[in-house]
Amino acid sequence: MKDALQRSPWWWIPSLYFGQGIPYVVVMTLSVAMYKNTGISNTDIALYTGWLYLPWVIKPLWSPVVELLGTKRKWIIALQLVIGAALAGVAFTTKLPDFFRASLAVLWLMAFSSATHDIAADGFYMLGLRQQQQAAFVGVRSTFYRLAMIAGQGGLLWLAGQLTDSLGDPHVAWSIVMFVLAAMFGVLGVYHFFLLPKPAADVRAPAGGDLFRDFFATFAAFFRKEGIAVTLGFLLLFRLGEAQLLKLAVPFLLDPLDKGGLGLSNQEVGLVYGTIGIVALTLGGLAGGVVISRFGLKRCLWPMAFAVHLPDLVFVYLSSALPENIYLISVAMAVEQFGYGFGFTSYMLYMIMVADGPHKTAHYAICTGFMALGMMLPQMASGWIQQQLGYQHFFMWVCLATIPAFIMTALIKVDPSFGKD
Repeated sequence: MKDALQRSPWWWIPSLYFGQGIPYVVVMTLSVAMYKNTGISNTDIALYTGWLYLPWVIKPLWSPVVELLGTKRKWIIALQLVIGAALAGVAFTTKLPDFFRASLAVLWLMAFSSATHDIAADGFYMLGLRQQQQAAFVGVRSTFYRLAMIAGQGGLLWLAGQLTDSLGDPHVAWSIVMFVLAAMFGVLGVYHFFLLPKPAADVRAPAGGDLFRDFFATFAAFFRKEGIAVTLGFLLLFRLGEAQLLKLAVPFLLDPLDKGGLGLSNQEVGLVYGTIGIVALTLGGLAGGVVISRFGLKRCLWPMAFAVHLPDLVFVYLSSALPENIYLISVAMAVEQFGYGFGFTSYMLYMIMVADGPHKTAHYAICTGFMALGMMLPQMASGWIQQQLGYQHFFMWVCLATIPAFIMTALIKVDPSFGKD
């Protein structure tokens, strides 16, 4: 086996981050479509799939376990095989009488495995590359993570639609999709067993109390940061409206016209939301990075806050007009997702700014935990709210729910030079 610094990162970074993206897409998006296709209510879908965000909320709490037990390389390979087994488990549950509960239990396993895989993969990335390579390949890892989203929300959703049309049974269709993914993760685990490098620095941390003392001291240092209450308010409330919209976007696109939805097929949703939308999201993110690098985060903060939230009005229009023109719907999705991707860059850069300091890796992980909590709680309630209000009034409510984001944007403090090249 070649040394980590001799093996080209192109052999493993694309596959590692594509593999990191797929289970997240399955848990967060494909599960929503699967339950919608099989007749589960929006209230139950939003509540129970919203809970699946919890592992990403609390993953900083068990990150020391990844350090203490084995190398990150071993964690990656083992977890990819566990994720493959979990995907096969979801496939087996589709014909059970209590399919919803049984599949949710397996998805919980997958969610915890995926969140732990994120810890190991991100740590391995820093160990397997020189510092210059880490900067050079950050765009590559992001691109292949986005490609996983396109493959999942676009390709796999399209496949589920095609199989449903051919077989006439969405349970069987989704079972086949999950078996395909399970086989892919089995291959991925074997591939990484042979192709992942073995960095000299990837060793098991020594056992003892010091690691845990340092861990708790790092947590305490985060909560002693200046203006931490405002920071936490911003992290939790900036996506209050968007979180609810994201959870109900796919059900809205799939629901028939007589229920206030657009009545699209799985294949059409895979195209307009899972492919065109994700491409627009990626382009928006790239554009946001370029703009911030030129003008700095402080000057871009307000324009980007509006870029995230104003396009929510697109869903107000769609739920009012209920257009049937697929090209119009595609343009609307592209506009909304581009704005979201463009503006969300400011949120990510703000987390980097907050985390800056001697514990930046751990503090950034804590920030992402609060980010996930700010998504999980609104999403859990969003299905019930939508069923009480209907889609049109729900999307109006979403727009009102963006007001706290603007209040917190006005309260945070940003270094004028932060983010500039």
